[in-house]
Amino acid sequence: MVGRFGTTLLKPSNSVDDAIPSIGEIGLNHFAPYLINRISARWNADMQEALKPFDLTTAKMRTLAVLSITPGMTANDLALHTITEQSTMSRTLDAMEEQGLIKSRPRKGDLRVREVYLTDKGRQLFAEFWPLMYKLYSEVFSGVSEAEYETFISVLHKMLQNVNQD
Repeated sequence: MVGRFGTTLLKPSNSVDDAIPSIGEIGLNHFAPYLINRISARWNADMQEALKPFDLTTAKMRTLAVLSITPGMTANDLALHTITEQSTMSRTLDAMEEQGLIKSRPRKGDLRVREVYLTDKGRQLFAEFWPLMYKLYSEVFSGVSEAEYETFISVLHKMLQNVNQD
């Protein structure tokens, strides 16, 4: 890809001798990781503020959201899908179980593995919060066409494949 300075900004560096552009040549406004982090930071700050009246943390909200789509996940799976450290997820699940938002039970066929499910209270709390979450989501994409959104999602999936190649 040829960038605004006529240099190839997106090329793999295979050796120390390869000339790569400087961060100044790319610029922060064209450096995707920087932009992604700015958007994520703003989204997280807005979400934390919106969660306060619901007495939810970001980890709890993400857990409710993930379990509303995929019930029966394990703590390890939830940590991965909620972008939460394993130790934080364990504490979060304990607190959510005490609050009556989730229940866990042994997996059939392997009693060592515990699957996590929303309770009616957990489903109800997420249903109460979801309209606000969707409003914030819609605001992030204000002015973005359907075609741009679909392209964006496609590019994000390619990027996820790139970072998950380990």
